[in-house]
Amino acid sequence: MADQRRAERLDQPREPRGVRLPRIDQETFGRWSEGIARGMGTANFIVYMTVVIALWFAWNTLAPPNLQFDPYTFTFLTLVLSLQASYAAPLILLAQNRQADRDRVALEEDRRRATLQKADTEYLAREIAALRIAMGEVATRDFLRSELARLAEELDEAAQRRQQRLERRQQERAPQRSGGGEPLDEPRDDLDGDYARDDRER
Repeated sequence: MADQRRAERLDQPREPRGVRLPRIDQETFGRWSEGIARGMGTANFIVYMTVVIALWFAWNTLAPPNLQFDPYTFTFLTLVLSLQASYAAPLILLAQNRQADRDRVALEEDRRRATLQKADTEYLAREIAALRIAMGEVATRDFLRSELARLAEELDEAAQRRQQRLERRQQERAPQRSGGGEPLDEPRDDLDGDYARDDRER
């Protein structure tokens, strides 16, 4: 009664029963199966197998009867080929499954990278759009050049006007020094008044 209760308890691990099979490394066995499938899928394997079967037929047909190990109907050859086919098919399927797993992992990785690349592209597109909007409010090189050229022209014009006023003032003072009389009154523009004020301040 006590042994039965102990066996029915769920808080204790159950003792393993039955025959323990040897554990096989799946990765090693998979690589081995892929190597076999890769070798059987080549032209060399077909040529070598054809040569072996031809020698088998020739030996068991042309050799003396006491040396023939598989006489006509070739029962042993049929058994060997059936055994080879029965093992080759699962090995090829196992290799195909491993290749399909690798393809699925590669496809998922490609999809992940494509998603990241798409996100990066969208981010860069937004940044470029923001830069274009910001550059619309910034002075460009051509704008600065045009503004500097305009200022240079205005400065040249101001310098010419100043030179003309200085020449006119010198012409007005020349008759005063020579004749002593009052010069003729000439209309002066506002800029002349500004320069006269400047002369008084000096």
